[in-house]
Amino acid sequence: MHHWQRSILAFVLSFSAYAADTRPNILFIMTDDHAAHAMSCYGSKLNKTPNLDRIATSGMRFDRCFVTNSICTPSRAVILTGKYSHLNGVPVFNRLDGSQQTVSKLLQAAGYYTAIVGKWHLGSDPTGFDYWNILPGQGAYINPVLYDKDGRKTYNGYATDIITDLSLDVLKNRPADKPFFLMCHHKAPHRAWVPNEKYREEFKDKQFPEPETLFDDYATRTDAIREQKQSVQKDLSKTDTKVEPPAELSGEALTRWKYQRYMQDYLACVQSVDDNVGRVLDYLDANGLAQNTVVIYSSDQGFFLGDHGMYDKRFMYEPSLKMPFIVRWPSSIKAGSTQDAIATNCDFAPTFLDIAGQAVPPDMQGRSLVPLLKGARPTDWRTAMYYRYYHDPGHHNTRAHYGVRTETQKLIYYWKKDQWEFYDLSTDPNELKNRYTDPTAQESVAKLKAELARLRKELKDDDQFANELPKDDVDAPAKGKAK
Repeated sequence: MHHWQRSILAFVLSFSAYAADTRPNILFIMTDDHAAHAMSCYGSKLNKTPNLDRIATSGMRFDRCFVTNSICTPSRAVILTGKYSHLNGVPVFNRLDGSQQTVSKLLQAAGYYTAIVGKWHLGSDPTGFDYWNILPGQGAYINPVLYDKDGRKTYNGYATDIITDLSLDVLKNRPADKPFFLMCHHKAPHRAWVPNEKYREEFKDKQFPEPETLFDDYATRTDAIREQKQSVQKDLSKTDTKVEPPAELSGEALTRWKYQRYMQDYLACVQSVDDNVGRVLDYLDANGLAQNTVVIYSSDQGFFLGDHGMYDKRFMYEPSLKMPFIVRWPSSIKAGSTQDAIATNCDFAPTFLDIAGQAVPPDMQGRSLVPLLKGARPTDWRTAMYYRYYHDPGHHNTRAHYGVRTETQKLIYYWKKDQWEFYDLSTDPNELKNRYTDPTAQESVAKLKAELARLRKELKDDDQFANELPKDDVDAPAKGKAK
């Protein structure tokens, strides 16, 4: 090889290395059970989240981002694999087979430094991560144990602060010559909603507006919503409220008291999340990382905040189905923009790969959101999404169901009961009137049934988990050694 050829080759190699180093970093912050309607950037009437709002006001807020199976472990598996529950093998609280393809493995192979800190909740140990330090199972709010490849350690303090501390350590100690992919996953605001002392004290006497549907009588609905055991009135326990209710309270007055106790602790937990998101954003600003880091905030699903008289999630109703999803990417997103195209958590992995300049594997069932982030909605973008929940009876006696949601309508089928619900969200956003048998709705119902059948075929949902679910329990004791 001639000297000039060697010089050109060296230049090309050095330029390639430089180019690789400038690929965007990806910071994915995810909470557990954080409803979009408990974020002020989504118009919350309950609380203010100034640091989450920083992401939205300098980036994009998605208004139709939906979970494909509204329960913690399955959602996390969907996010990692880009595949629905029936293909990734995690329909309920069972272990993720870590040998399968995941977005972390693909980004790691592409030269990203990959890390996950905090809530994992997938039974098996993480794979495809250069660094991981996770809560065993659900983990604790106060003095939590986390474990890594070397064993377990108890950290003194509050889980949201500690997970943030460890995430900041990842950013400080990461290899300087690689872009990073960091999943910062908080336990909060998961039940039993244990605040830190500062916000417990600050929120303990606050009163919050009640949702319009707190005393929903479930008229016109199917049996499923009457059979559930996630009712604020009937199922919130002393463990949840932390104190006994006043002896003189009963009926609606007791429900109102329970709702306020629930909101006081839940929103206090959210406030700590917001503070800690601010700490991370401040670190990015102070260390010259903000411009080239894509910051994404989401939750593993939505949550009922007294809506329809409930807490928890699982149902395909809007408060449970809708995920908060806000993204800041200074070089590519117009500040303060919003997006109303339908997105799902199946799209997250393809999006991470596309941001990193990597091809999306054809067996991933989601689609990159990057065109939407850049303000261009592809002409062939989806106009409907498919949902399926399996965990019946599960912890809250929620009936198994699947369904389809378009931009303005929703059809739900409780297959074990052979019962249907149809809602026109444009005229009934609170989903109070099931119009499945309404003669004037039959054309819409027929179209949605056809779309449901099309999506099930396209997504290869063949009912493999319809009657028998895996028995594994992700909350079994973690294998990590004492440390």
